[in-house]
Amino acid sequence: MLQEETRGYISLSQEGKGRIMKRRKKTEALPDKSPGITVIKDGPYHVCGSVPLAEMIIMKNEEGFSSEWREGKKYPLQETYSLCRCRKAKTLPFCDGMHEKIGFDGTETADNKPYCDRAERIPGPALNLTDYVDICASARFCDRAGGIWNLTRHSDNPDAKSTAITEEGNCPSGRLVIWNKKTRDAIEPDFKPSIGLIEYPDKAGKGPLGIRGRIPVESADGKVYEIRNRVTLCRCGRSENKPFCDSSHLELMK
Repeated sequence: MLQEETRGYISLSQEGKGRIMKRRKKTEALPDKSPGITVIKDGPYHVCGSVPLAEMIIMKNEEGFSSEWREGKKYPLQETYSLCRCRKAKTLPFCDGMHEKIGFDGTETADNKPYCDRAERIPGPALNLTDYVDICASARFCDRAGGIWNLTRHSDNPDAKSTAITEEGNCPSGRLVIWNKKTRDAIEPDFKPSIGLIEYPDKAGKGPLGIRGRIPVESADGKVYEIRNRVTLCRCGRSENKPFCDSSHLELMK
């Protein structure tokens, strides 16, 4: 049933396909057989490389804090597909060409400076934390147990250290990264390439796309953003840091 409902909508318009093929012949940056995401100018995200797609639902504990992820609806695996970026498609999460009808302005405004050059550093006795707030997706896993910042400052306590690492591992945007103080290595989950449709069940709202597993994201003008273990891409059309999420979707949940 799902394939019948989305047939004809998961692919780009002929114009969009033409733009991808023209650019790919020039750059060969993201071959179709490797996981990759290409931002189409004022259009959708074109995904290639048979990347799994499923809902990522934020679950809360009894105290009301985000505590874990639950996988929701899984979509049939496809070699390529296109995900809506303007939020107006009638076939969400897939693109149906509505961006062309509404004149969607998807101009990318994010720069490509390395994460570590922009992040604030919070030192602790056993762990260090880096924090780049501009890419926060407001999943709020970092607020539990006094917050990851306080936990890092008390990371000589085994419980605080363990909780800080768990909270960082659940951060979908990569805003927060925990580092081993002695080795200076990042402590991050080992994600395989996948895309999650982040859902906020308590607010009946849709969040950004959670990109995991170091999937390259190529801009509309052919540059590849810094490749990271996890990032979140805007799918509400309102971010001022496109293509990345800046929590603007929260305005739609009020």
